[in-house]
Formats: sequence, structure tokens, C-alpha cells
Amino acid sequence: MRLFLSLATAAILSASLGAAQQSTPTDPQSDLGPPLTAEQFNARTLGRTITYSSHGQPYGTEQYKPGHKVIWAFTADECKEGDWYQDGQYICFDYGQELPLQCWTFYDGAQGLVAKFRGDPASEPLGSLSESHAPLSCQGPGVGV
Repeated sequence: MRLFLSLATAAILSASLGAAQQSTPTDPQSDLGPPLTAEQFNARTLGRTITYSSHGQPYGTEQYKPGHKVIWAFTADECKEGDWYQDGQYICFDYGQELPLQCWTFYDGAQGLVAKFRGDPASEPLGSLSESHAPLSCQGPGVGV
């Protein structure tokens, strides 16, 4: 009888653990769906200024303008003007000589935009921290002088 109770208890515990593992929330990035196309990305970003975060900390801000024009600034850095275009599943940003070419896959998740850097799938994706329709406030050489 004790053996039966021990086996029954073990079976119940095993079933409970299995159910707990199945009910564990999934990685929110696993449900992002396909990357945004250029048309979807443009519709989602045009006229907006979006601040992105990495590991919960502000990373940088980008203003999206007509004609696939952008203004980017890392947090507390000078602004860089550039253009964006689609290259396969990637949205690539060209800032000329200012920065190397930056290509990302963008997803429109439940928490906002998510960007994954091309060539480094293990890196932490960027997530949109805030969005506004206000222009990007740029720092630059000689500002306030």
C-alpha cells in the first residue's frame, strides 16, 4: 500500500511539474511574426521619433522623416543624418562616413518595435522605449557656445 501511495504521489508531482513547465511564459520575442517589409516599416515609423533600449537602458533615438530619411543619435551623442532602405528581410541604415552600414530586422511586437542586428543573432535586440511625434533634439559641436 505504501509503495502504491509513493508511486501515486510521484505521478502527481511529475504531472504538476510538467504542467508548471508548460505554463511558463514563453520568450516574448518568439511570437514576433515575420520581419516588417519596407512598406510596413515606413507606415509604422514615418513622422515618429523613437527611443530604443538595450537591456532596459536607453540606447539611442531615431527620427523617421519622409523619403526614407532619418536622424540618429546614440544617447548623449551628436546626431547623424542618413537614409534607410530594404535589403531582403533587413532594413539598412546608411549614415555615409559617419557610421558603418547598420542592417536590422524589425518586428512590431506587443511592446512596440523590436530590432535585431544582422550578423549577430545572439546579441540583445533593441526594443522601443518611447515614441513621439516631436523632432529629435540634437546635440552638436558648438551648441550653446
